[in-house]
Amino acid sequence: MSGIIDFLTGPWEHLFMQRAFAVAVMCGAVSGVVGAHVVLRGMAFIGDAVSHSVFPGVAIAFVFQFNLVLGGAVAGLLTALAVAVFSQNRRLKEDTVIGVFFAAAFGLGIVILSTAPGYSGSLESFLFGQILGISDGDVITVAVMGLLLLLVAGAVHKELVTVSLDRETARAAGLPVFALDIVLYALVTVTVVISLQAVGNILVLALLITPAACARLLTDRIGVMMLLAPAIGAGSAVVGLYLSYEYNLAAGGLIVLVVTGVFVVCWLFAPRHGLVTARWRRRSGDVLAERNQEVTAAGLPGTVHGTAPAEQSPGV
Repeated sequence: MSGIIDFLTGPWEHLFMQRAFAVAVMCGAVSGVVGAHVVLRGMAFIGDAVSHSVFPGVAIAFVFQFNLVLGGAVAGLLTALAVAVFSQNRRLKEDTVIGVFFAAAFGLGIVILSTAPGYSGSLESFLFGQILGISDGDVITVAVMGLLLLLVAGAVHKELVTVSLDRETARAAGLPVFALDIVLYALVTVTVVISLQAVGNILVLALLITPAACARLLTDRIGVMMLLAPAIGAGSAVVGLYLSYEYNLAAGGLIVLVVTGVFVVCWLFAPRHGLVTARWRRRSGDVLAERNQEVTAAGLPGTVHGTAPAEQSPGV
């Protein structure tokens, strides 16, 4: 019993772990909300594209010695705006345009970095995250930006859902589809930027997409999905940090592995859409059908309903 208590309370004795828990929960919750819109839209690739498009901004910021997060945010927003503009040509699908600019931005980042030797240490932090090394200022920044993101997402929630479900209907209803596209891309970009310190550039897509994918498997209601996704994201971040502290392993990687484990469980055992539960329902239905056929063949009145044991049905 004391071991469990030590496991639960041990990390909270350290200030750096308190900061890490705060940022992890906030990033997990915000990523869950924004990621739900991304999953509904069927554009998971945008998260990967944006996470890589901040790369040249970080490189430029390093070369000219200004804030790396600010540089990444500007680069990500510019790339997101370019994707939104070029996606208006419906001849090309959205994922095609995203792929073009994702590759171009990453290539630009590599070229810029080749002119700045000695960046390897900072680059490692950017790629893999450094949640255990964040400062009080980082916590405040994530809190303020996260609150703004949630307020904006809540303000345009219905409009974003309408566009995600049917763009043409939304346009016919008079909704500013292009402006809403830009808003969603901007939400994704800022979410990715504030999450970089938690899990890093390489793993940020998992924090954005996987909790929302879990929620999508668990419910058919969008409102419930918007609540489940941030809860799964925040909870997975906390569990990942606990495991990181206990076993002295990479925090960002463990957060991603935990949320991926949750996804596998949902994929298998979700009440309506899980693989195992669906097969169990089919098998139960087959058994019920066989019992009904037996009852009919025996000439007995009525059929078997529900999943009651056969001996409860007369004559069986």
